[in-house]
Amino acid sequence: MTASLTLPAPAKLNRTLHIVGRRPDGYHELQTLFQFLDLCDEITLTPRVDGRLVLESPLDGVADDDNLALRAARRLQRLAPAGCGVSIEIDKRLPLGGGLGGGSSNAATVLLGLNALWRLGLSLDELATLGLALGADVPVFVRGRSAWAEGVGDRLTPVQLATPWFVVIHPGVSVSTAGVFGDPELTRHTPPINMARALQGGASTWRNDCEAVVRARYPPVASALGYLGRYAPAGLTGTGACVFAAFPHASDARRIAQAAGEYGTAWIARGCNHSPLHEALGG
Repeated sequence: MTASLTLPAPAKLNRTLHIVGRRPDGYHELQTLFQFLDLCDEITLTPRVDGRLVLESPLDGVADDDNLALRAARRLQRLAPAGCGVSIEIDKRLPLGGGLGGGSSNAATVLLGLNALWRLGLSLDELATLGLALGADVPVFVRGRSAWAEGVGDRLTPVQLATPWFVVIHPGVSVSTAGVFGDPELTRHTPPINMARALQGGASTWRNDCEAVVRARYPPVASALGYLGRYAPAGLTGTGACVFAAFPHASDARRIAQAAGEYGTAWIARGCNHSPLHEALGG
């Protein structure tokens, strides 16, 4: 039997996020810049020959049927030979509901890892299509490149971004994505811009249209943004709760993270244009 495969499931940041409209199905049209971090969950996939899919490390507060890693394995198993199974162990380091894409990243890691373990030979396009059915953020993790994204976040154009050091703070609250997108005060009609204009404006012009609502609804997020904002422009990733700021030197990021204790759990991480998952798989 093939040996176990241990792979990273990296975090992402939304360096900017505009809401440019709302579709008839209720989903919002977005424009966003995705960038990966070298801050990762770790997933170990151990092949089985009994056809069972076993989640060895259930997540507190998440039913197995809602776990995107297990759902990804179930979706891919439909295309696998009879008897293909796997045990999935997740070393969870990214906070749930933090806006870092942890669940979507877990799903992408399982899709790419099982594609290799089960020798299915599916292309990235095929895996991204499977992933989109699990969540709008899954395709960017499958493709593994920093990207300008449109639609619900699924239409991707690869980009090269600066790779500074980031301080990321989780303020210890759980943000309701549905609550943010349902808030009547949410900005929903930011004028669309093209990718070239967004990149030309640079980080000093980037913003997150969800931030004002999240600040108002979750004071600890506002406090963490205020702390980071003393040192560098600070932003919200996704609908939160995590906030971030970029620094040119690891030493500065480390000093600011170490002093952030009252504002939540802080990490330092390097920005990446090529996903650590794809680096691990040699792609």
